[in-house]
Amino acid sequence: MGGFLQVLTFVAALGCGVAAGVFFAFSAFVMRGLDRLPAEGAVGAMQGINAAAPAPAFMVVLFGTGLACGALVFRSFFVWGGPSAVYLLVGGSLYLICAIGLTVFYHVPRNEALGRVEPGGAGAEGRWSDYMAGWTAWNHLRFAGALVASASLVMALVLSVR
Repeated sequence: MGGFLQVLTFVAALGCGVAAGVFFAFSAFVMRGLDRLPAEGAVGAMQGINAAAPAPAFMVVLFGTGLACGALVFRSFFVWGGPSAVYLLVGGSLYLICAIGLTVFYHVPRNEALGRVEPGGAGAEGRWSDYMAGWTAWNHLRFAGALVASASLVMALVLSVR
């Protein structure tokens, strides 16, 4: 593995780890903390979080890491047979599927639907309950996928320096 590929792998591994940490926080305590609020407060608070989430720093980490992982998946085929190729492919693919795929195709649509709920309106409690259960369950997979992706990319680096 050459110098640029090592740097890209290092940056991607860090990005996967940071994303995993964000997802972990939501799975471990943020969503449970919100669920302790009355539905009106939980819906309103999550709407506020969802409005703040697309901040530049988080978008750079989430999608910049996705770009790096996409490049690593592509590059893995050119170093196939080398000791780090499978780890690059697995790590990059897991991040793209679990962190990017689930965010774009599962979490964002649900966040947008929750954004249309009137926090104090009729049905808010049921909508929150459904949102909370599904969103959190799939977030566990985002966390696990990003964490394993980070570990896989770290293994690629370890094997590249041997």
